[in-house]
Amino acid sequence: MNNMIQTFAVYALPILFAITLHEAAHAYAARHFGDNTAFMLGRMSLNPIKHIDPVGTLLIPIVLFFVGSPFLFGYAKPVPVEFRNLRNPKRDMAWVALAGPAANLVMALMWMIGVILMSGFQEPDDFFMRMAQAGILTNLVIFAFNLFPVPPLDGGRIMTSLLPARYAYKYGQLENYGFFIVMGLAMLGFLKYWMAPVMMAANTALMALISPLTYLLS
Repeated sequence: MNNMIQTFAVYALPILFAITLHEAAHAYAARHFGDNTAFMLGRMSLNPIKHIDPVGTLLIPIVLFFVGSPFLFGYAKPVPVEFRNLRNPKRDMAWVALAGPAANLVMALMWMIGVILMSGFQEPDDFFMRMAQAGILTNLVIFAFNLFPVPPLDGGRIMTSLLPARYAYKYGQLENYGFFIVMGLAMLGFLKYWMAPVMMAANTALMALISPLTYLLS
């Protein structure tokens, strides 16, 4: 039980940051491309309370964690976007959707830099080192999961934006069943065939990006 509580403490802050910046990035991108809906509702904020869903962000992940579920699932309050207000709705939808995963990729990079800097200490603090490593993993998981190309996930919205109009409309109708499709694939173990390669590719790219820093501090 103590190990579970320690693990929960290590992951709590990285998960909170990952969710908050992900949703705030969607809101910022939406405003940048012409839709002020999220901004007017106070969702373009770094205040986690604005984005936390009591059930999706807190209750479901906590219950799954303590019952020993093989995967954790949770969600924040979706950022409201009126795509009709975007200057070029079909094109800009992709940029708004991509903003969230991009924020997670940047956060994973920041946590990586933290790990490298702490590794330079003679006796790095074990708790903060584990937290930084948890931050890398958490953001890579959220990055890969949200890019899965099924609406309403960000990857589904990007796919809808890229498809020709007649196919985009039909593909967008999957949104009503997207949650069940993703959950079914996760429970059957198929989702890992998407998650693992996407996370590995992202991790490799980030490691290459910070390789000069790693070399200087080695």
